[in-house]
Amino acid sequence: MTTENNMSATGWNFDNSYYRLPKAFYRQVNPSPVQSPKLVILNSSLAESLGLNPHELQKPEGVADLSGNQVPEAALPLAQAYAGHQFGHFTMLGDGRAILLGEQITPRGERFDIQLKGAGRTPYSRQGDGRATLGPMLREYIISEAMHALGIPTTRSLAVVTTGEAVFREDALPGAVLTRSAASHLRVGTFQYAAKLGTFEDVRILADYTLNRHFQSQACDENKYLCLLQAVINRQAILIAKWQLAGFVHGVMNTDNMTVCGETIDYGPCAFMDTFNQATVFSSIDTGGRYAYGNQPVVAAWNLTRFAETLVPLLHSEHTQAVKLAQEALARFDELYRGHWLAGMRSKLGLCNAEEADESLIRSLLGLMQEHGADYTNTFLALTFSNEGGSSLFDTADFAAWKERWQARLARQQEPGGASHQLMRGSNPALIPRNHRVEEALAAAVTNEDYSLTTRFLDALASPYAHSANQAEYALPPENSNLPYQTYCGT
Repeated sequence: MTTENNMSATGWNFDNSYYRLPKAFYRQVNPSPVQSPKLVILNSSLAESLGLNPHELQKPEGVADLSGNQVPEAALPLAQAYAGHQFGHFTMLGDGRAILLGEQITPRGERFDIQLKGAGRTPYSRQGDGRATLGPMLREYIISEAMHALGIPTTRSLAVVTTGEAVFREDALPGAVLTRSAASHLRVGTFQYAAKLGTFEDVRILADYTLNRHFQSQACDENKYLCLLQAVINRQAILIAKWQLAGFVHGVMNTDNMTVCGETIDYGPCAFMDTFNQATVFSSIDTGGRYAYGNQPVVAAWNLTRFAETLVPLLHSEHTQAVKLAQEALARFDELYRGHWLAGMRSKLGLCNAEEADESLIRSLLGLMQEHGADYTNTFLALTFSNEGGSSLFDTADFAAWKERWQARLARQQEPGGASHQLMRGSNPALIPRNHRVEEALAAAVTNEDYSLTTRFLDALASPYAHSANQAEYALPPENSNLPYQTYCGT
């Protein structure tokens, strides 16, 4: 670990534990300098929590760090190797436009990866240019910070810097570099890479590293690798339940986009639902609906099975027994996920205790929402504040019957009605990053270099459960359109 003597005025305090793994897991590479870096947005609160000085980060030397024009002291930049099942097909991969500077050790002794996205070519870039454009980098900043505020585990965005250079896609677009922090960038695909190209010892070293970095407090019996599998399964069950509760659609749940620590990562074609529909797909390339909203728990279980396969040699010396242990652990995912989802849904409906019929009550409401094209977030807001207007759902006899069941359920609780209301206020956000609002902010930034819409939007998203007056305008759904909203894997 680095010491205070190694810290710069900016506050960088790097350690490089990933660099000490076998060399097969990465390639050393420095960021490629850019023409004229300009800081356009900085997450000052995140910077301070990481032990960084926001004032220093805004100076030319700080911007040089954030753009890749200089390597901070004690950083050892590298590109990570990994593999992944992309839409079900196995591929060897790696960081093609992302460079890990190192791990920042915070004043509290916590460890976070600091990664530059769009920092230039790496040995894993293949035919790519290693660069990123402003729109997708701002999209990740906005949505990842919204996710954090909603209480959903996620990588976070520290800064966006424009490069002064054009990046050529279908058109010439302004280039940008995103600096993000993460508990780590260890992926299911990292383990797949080790299992495919590495040795048994490589997989063991990676598993030990993961246990030490993320699961030291995990109560474990003598089979620590089974404990690792169980811990990752539980983290993913929690994460996917939170996605579903918020109406979030990741869009590209390949195994290389699934972290073992249970954070949301890689905000490409992601979006939040407006109208509730289990079949919702936003990604332009997901033509078969593999990663639709309603499929996300199923895909998570599939991805976890791929993770378990990499650990089989570590679980037991006898293959048959190892497979049995893996299958038993995997079999618990559905139960764990359902438990976390059901608890969250109870909170959204103000249910302070549990009854056996709660799931039927919840699924009945969701079915009515889908049948009548109701807005997901605003339906729960309307129930929270007894403001049932603006949706045809609330005028139906079926909803009236459902509401009668719900009110009877609430009446059976011993807790006072105020407790239910407070539970709902804290579980149903006033706003989400609505897709049309995201696009509005990105268009102003990319076309006119106007970041005021982004700043105002981020301010409103920072406290989603405040239910304040300035959030009301962002709660409005988009006007009806004949064209479905589509997102793209921004490169």
